[in-house]
Amino acid sequence: MSWHFIPLLLLSAFIAVSPVFGDESETVFSLSPSVLSSASSYSNSSWEDQSRPDNVYDSPYSVALFSAPSGEDADRLWSQTKSVAWYGVGVAGVIALLPEDISNWDNSSERLLEKWWNNVKDGPVWDRDIWYINYIGHPYFGGVYYQVARKSGFRQWDAFVYSFLMSTFYWEYGLEAFAEIPAIQDLVSTPVLGWVYGEWAFNKEREIIQGGGKVWGSSTVGDTALFFLDPVDSIGRGINNLIGRDVIKAGTGYIGFQDVQLPSGEVDTQFRLNMNYSIGEGETSPALKRRREYATSSASNDPIDYGVVGISIGGRYLDLDDIWQLENSWAPTISLGVYFTPQFSSRLNYTRVETQDAITNADVSYENYSFDVQYYLNSEEKIRPYLNVGIGETLLEKNVDLKTFQLNGGAGLHYQFHANWAVLVDWSHYHSTSTSTNDDLFSGQLIYRFGRGER
Repeated sequence: MSWHFIPLLLLSAFIAVSPVFGDESETVFSLSPSVLSSASSYSNSSWEDQSRPDNVYDSPYSVALFSAPSGEDADRLWSQTKSVAWYGVGVAGVIALLPEDISNWDNSSERLLEKWWNNVKDGPVWDRDIWYINYIGHPYFGGVYYQVARKSGFRQWDAFVYSFLMSTFYWEYGLEAFAEIPAIQDLVSTPVLGWVYGEWAFNKEREIIQGGGKVWGSSTVGDTALFFLDPVDSIGRGINNLIGRDVIKAGTGYIGFQDVQLPSGEVDTQFRLNMNYSIGEGETSPALKRRREYATSSASNDPIDYGVVGISIGGRYLDLDDIWQLENSWAPTISLGVYFTPQFSSRLNYTRVETQDAITNADVSYENYSFDVQYYLNSEEKIRPYLNVGIGETLLEKNVDLKTFQLNGGAGLHYQFHANWAVLVDWSHYHSTSTSTNDDLFSGQLIYRFGRGER
């Protein structure tokens, strides 16, 4: 792996945390609480900093992104969204002009649009990106999208919906679809795990600033932590502070990995950190004029927070149809779910194992992934029977030609023994009309709910 990006990253960090020359009211980092409380410019208050009537939660899953009925900062959200969108169009245009052997994009506009449509039509698929791209990189920038809405005064649910819309339609089915087929796990993990990370980073940033900008008694460590919690926003603010004007309106970024063929014939995996900004005109943009002016309390009785997100791990016994000619075996399984209410949840499940061909004894890679919906009975009790239905695919040897679409249904038992912890056992029957296969999968998993868990 190449680490040539480190000098740029360190320079960016220096810009983001450098001291400010000029008016003290322009300081973003290392502010004392007294300075924060006396800031006279726009505040960047959160949803929890404002008093709300009790009936605001009567419809907890209503979306306020397009109406901002409770005083959310729709102007800031729209300003940042436009900047991100136009940046993406510009990047797509530049890439389209590059030689085809560099961009891997067809160099005619007709072919480019045709490739985008074919990728959209063929997806989504289970992609083969390196695990830390799918489960660290994508959720990280799902959290960046999340904080755009969260820092504009919206609820957690609204911020999650915003992250979902941006990661799905702007990125996965938008820009990235010009280059590759949309990925199933990216569609789920980016906004869902981005919710978990984004909310943690949002509150950690507030906590550090409320504590005077110090971590372990050090302003330098505090500034560095603030940078890494949201580097895109931090660098933009840092540049504005150094210049003394709001020339940066909004920013976005992403992490990428690329295999590069070296002259020696070896392949070097290079890490790329890309950050891009839209340039404004002096004091014309309210998007980044806002100062971190936080109340000391951020308590909320919002029934929907990131505690609805749960991750589970466990094992499955595979009782497979004889048509597969595979040995039955135990397999590890993992799922990522959203537990909307005690009655309803949805989960993305993934199971993979190396089993044996029943005739040749050769090792065969078996994969199963499905998107399921659960309905719970006796939802107010700790022990809850539930019904499960879903769709998914079984794949052998990572070969798309050996991919089989399946419908599944089953039942299970959910035991919620702690707000954050539960166990489940279930049975699911998977049927494919194309191959006439019937598989039975028996599972046992341990579930962890983030944050405050079930309430």
